[in-house]
Amino acid sequence: MRWTSIMAAGLLSAACATGALGQSASSIVSGGSSSGPSGSAATGGTAGSGAAGGTSASTLGTGGTSTSPAGATSSTIGSGGTAAGGNRNASRTKTHANQNNLQSMSKARAQDGGTWSDSKTRTKVHKGEVTSRTKTMAHEPGGPPAKSTSTINTGR
Repeated sequence: MRWTSIMAAGLLSAACATGALGQSASSIVSGGSSSGPSGSAATGGTAGSGAAGGTSASTLGTGGTSTSPAGATSSTIGSGGTAAGGNRNASRTKTHANQNNLQSMSKARAQDGGTWSDSKTRTKVHKGEVTSRTKTMAHEPGGPPAKSTSTINTGR
C-alpha cells in the first residue's frame, strides 16, 4: 500500500508538472535589403504568438522602404495584434508617422486568472532601414513563463 501511495504521488506530481508546461511562446523574423543601380530597398518584419491554458495573444509588424536613383523615397508600415480565450482580452495598435520616420507598436494580452499570454511588436522605418522586434510570453501558475524574442535590423 505504501508503494502505491508513493507512486500515485509521483504520478500526480508529473501530471502537475506537465500541466505547467502547456504554455508556449514563439516568434519569427523575415527580411532583407538590396542596393544597385536602380536604387535601394529594404523590407522586414517580426511576428510572435504566446499561448497558455485557453489563452492566446499574437502580434506582427512589417515595414518596407525603397529609394530611387534620383533620391525619391517611399516607405510603408503595417502592424496588428489579437488576443483571445481569457476573461480579459486586450489588443491595441498605435502608428506614428512624420517626414523622417514611420513607427508602429502593437500589444495583445489575454488573461484568465493567473494564466496569461502576451505579445508585443515594435516596428520602425527610418533612413532606409527597417527594424522590428517581437516579444512573446505565456504563463500558467506553477512555473516560469515561456518567452521568445525575435529582432531584425536591415541596416546591420
